[in-house]
Amino acid sequence: MKRTTSSRKLTSKQIQDAIAAAPDTVNVVDTPYDPNNSTSVASFWKGAVVTQGGGVAAVTAALAARRLPGQRGLGKRPPKVAINIRLSPEVLDAFKATGEGWQTRVDGALKKWLEAHSPSEA
Repeated sequence: MKRTTSSRKLTSKQIQDAIAAAPDTVNVVDTPYDPNNSTSVASFWKGAVVTQGGGVAAVTAALAARRLPGQRGLGKRPPKVAINIRLSPEVLDAFKATGEGWQTRVDGALKKWLEAHSPSEA
């Protein structure tokens, strides 16, 4: 089956007319840089990785090639998994009362329990 495209080919004159009709400056307020300032544009895109096809795998490989020895890359998996859990109010209050990092302490308490018990014992 022959592939068709929905866009039409532009003539050289049509391209030149479109360029001539384009504004000299861009007035966009929600950009992370000033598109009218060449130094700002170059600074923003300085660390960009350009690949010709290949998608995510190509970009990941290009970033890995730029990484210096000893630098860490993307993690193999997230260190923890986000979940929703229901706790009794007194357990939650006790851990929250210990201050910032209480979720990590809940995780630690559960790990300690697992060292001494099997999940099937519960």
